[in-house]
Amino acid sequence: MITNTSLEYKGDLYPSKIVSYEHEGDSIFFHTDNKVILKVTILRDSLIRFRFTTKGYFSNDFSYAIDKTQLHGYNFLELTEEETYFLIRTSKVKCKIQKADLRLSIYDLSDLLILEDELGFHWEESYEYGGNIVKMSKSSKDGECFYGLGDKATQMNLKGKRLENFATDQYAFQKEQDPLYKVVPFYIGLHNKQSYGIFFDNTFRTFFDFCQERRNVASFWAEGGEMNYYFIYGPQMQDVVTTYTDLTGKPELPPLWVLGYHQCKWSYYPESKVKEITSKFRELKIPCDAIYLDIDYMEGFRCFTWNKEYFPDPKKMVAELAEDGFKTVVIIDPGIKIDKDYWVYQEALEKDYFCKRADGPYMKGKVWPGECNFPDYTNPVVREWWAGLFKELISDIGVKGVWNDMNEPAVMEVPNKTFPMDVRHVYDGNPCSHRKAHNIYGTQMARATYHGVKRFAYPKRPFVITRSAYSGAQRYTSSWTGDNVATWEHLWIANIQVQRMCISGMGFTGSDIGGFAEQPTGELYARWIQLGVFHPFCRTHSSGDHGNQEPWAFDEEVINITRKFVSLRYQLLPYLYTMFWQYIEEGIPMLKPLVYYDQEDIQTHYRNDEFIFGNEILVCPILEPNAVGRRMYIPRGEWYNYWTNEFLIGGRELWVDTKFDEIPVFVKAGAIIPKYPVQQYVGELEFDELTLDLYFKIGKEQSFVYEDAQDGYDYKKGRYSYLSFRTIGKEKELIIQLHKEGKYDTSYSKYRINLIGLPFKVTEIEIDNEKVDFDKIIFESSHVLLVDKGFNELHIVGE
Repeated sequence: MITNTSLEYKGDLYPSKIVSYEHEGDSIFFHTDNKVILKVTILRDSLIRFRFTTKGYFSNDFSYAIDKTQLHGYNFLELTEEETYFLIRTSKVKCKIQKADLRLSIYDLSDLLILEDELGFHWEESYEYGGNIVKMSKSSKDGECFYGLGDKATQMNLKGKRLENFATDQYAFQKEQDPLYKVVPFYIGLHNKQSYGIFFDNTFRTFFDFCQERRNVASFWAEGGEMNYYFIYGPQMQDVVTTYTDLTGKPELPPLWVLGYHQCKWSYYPESKVKEITSKFRELKIPCDAIYLDIDYMEGFRCFTWNKEYFPDPKKMVAELAEDGFKTVVIIDPGIKIDKDYWVYQEALEKDYFCKRADGPYMKGKVWPGECNFPDYTNPVVREWWAGLFKELISDIGVKGVWNDMNEPAVMEVPNKTFPMDVRHVYDGNPCSHRKAHNIYGTQMARATYHGVKRFAYPKRPFVITRSAYSGAQRYTSSWTGDNVATWEHLWIANIQVQRMCISGMGFTGSDIGGFAEQPTGELYARWIQLGVFHPFCRTHSSGDHGNQEPWAFDEEVINITRKFVSLRYQLLPYLYTMFWQYIEEGIPMLKPLVYYDQEDIQTHYRNDEFIFGNEILVCPILEPNAVGRRMYIPRGEWYNYWTNEFLIGGRELWVDTKFDEIPVFVKAGAIIPKYPVQQYVGELEFDELTLDLYFKIGKEQSFVYEDAQDGYDYKKGRYSYLSFRTIGKEKELIIQLHKEGKYDTSYSKYRINLIGLPFKVTEIEIDNEKVDFDKIIFESSHVLLVDKGFNELHIVGE
């Protein structure tokens, strides 16, 4: 019998004093006398990694989140020893590490405190599982705000919230319900007009407390693994988000059709029903590029099979849909039905590819097909096998995209909705239990799917969408926000979720328009469409249990509103494509909450509804029924009402009238917005003009337009067109300067320039310093010009 209670002590443990240190290249190691080691790595002058171990040595350094293709480097690093602390300096920040207890504080170069430890790193021995519960607490300043964490159904500003990260199948979740499907342990802090970021790269179940338990303390902890986090210095929020997105990686450019409108339901079958749906879109002239097949297309829900009764000749059907402009996207789940006559099951069983329990038997759980085993996607050999399974779907049948669902992983009829925690995983050579692998299971499935789709879609670009994800999943896949509900509350949630995902590195995200569960009213569906067309991923999806949710399931007015807003999205496709290009090239989020747009304006710090779409369009959805307008905040600067062209000055909250077929949309003064003609699907039309809506401003502004062949990989060889428009507006003069980068020559030959808000009558025009015959260039009206696309400078003079 053990009587020494000290052996059973389970309280918090802390680092003791530093007894030695080493400086090796970009890393500095601090050793304490109780065997804690802190490794500080300077990746960039504004990006510092802090990694702790309590064992006296570090385990293998491995992360699924970090993009290993990114090169890092700093400009300046200096370590000095003072009486009570060590000082690390870069060209952007200073970091003090206390000799007595490893507590650290970070300052800018003017000695303004950015972040400091409260208790700092501490831990608790986990006797039940082995290892540690690792904890970190930071002091929070008065007025400090917190943002990020990806998929959360709560306010944009997380101050006062306590949140959990554990990928969970949350059917019909509610506002404030937590956790949800995705895990993004990254947040942004803002105080004293300075932003910083923390990425806690730990795949165990993690928790974040933003001053809920203790007023001026922000803390984060995990049920196992290492205290391993990255500090990112701004001082602007855009710097933090860009650095985090670089660290965890960016996607490749999707084909342009993926940015169109998609239609989905659980489920469209048989083939005649699918064609009825697609034909109706064309009949009603509502643009649509993709039709989805949910689990009922399979034979008994067996992945990589077809129900031949419903779809007797899938290759022929997919080809016929393609002739009408529809790309087919199919669902693939992780659960593989236990069936000795099912070829996918036979292969995985023969090759020992399924996840196992701790005592040896295969993990078994019920999903749609019944009892299933589940591939271990943390095994690179299994991922390679899984990728190869897509040959028939993609290469032979012609499916254009794959949709991974139920990959939290979700398991039915068990209390925790997922695998038992004792399930074992290869974890790319770092064997572990499901406690560690759970949060990255969905990402590794999407990764394997991506490589398969990419292999067999080549030379076209792949399209993959996932429900569950961990930081870094954006390198392989888009996502949606899971099984939402047809309520006004969920419209509010969807708006915030997608904004938050965009500043959390996973920009290519949308919600199930109209709500997955239950049935929306026509008004709710119309308002959701009006929001959804401004999300990076745009798809209506619903549960067949609750009625129909196609645009024509409602009245004529809703059909017209749907057509109007989906058509607007198709007009804005070059603007969307440019947003995406800037996301993959520079890590700029496609949607920007107002606090991201202007963090120095304290009025933006608690705004939830309004957001910036791209760089130049302000959107504010209508989130309640029977609205004839709403109060909204117009950020600082000059703006035009998109619908009326009315000019206004921002930096204030005001009432905006709106109709049922409108929501408040404003365009930044000085912007040039590129537009295509409305197409029923991408590639339907050839056109000879690119419309440019130019919103006049006195002063200078810059806008961009990215274009390429709309699919394929020639853009990686420089065959793209990136136009930079610089506008200089004066009282009676407008100069448009154009610079082109890239070798791609667009098919159109002219720009149709709509001059909006021009305060003078045009009397003279010069192109590249040559006066132009006035009568030949004015088109339709004095404020619409048609010019050849090859100019360098357009000079418009008035009186």
